[in-house]
Amino acid sequence: MAGQIYHMIQKIITQKSRGNQIIASSVKTKMILKGITVDKYTPLSPDDPMAMQKLREIAKEFGVTV
Repeated sequence: MAGQIYHMIQKIITQKSRGNQIIASSVKTKMILKGITVDKYTPLSPDDPMAMQKLREIAKEFGVTV
């Protein structure tokens, strides 16, 4: 199913930032530094199991659920 990575990214950003755009930008930057190129993924992007696992680890570090 395509787009799961995109939705995981959006969920992490939304939960961590709670609507604050400055925090959302910071979260995106942290994800990029951890190896997830946020802007690369769209709702039509194919799912990559390695990227999904990395996102689960990032979510756990940030204290959010995906």
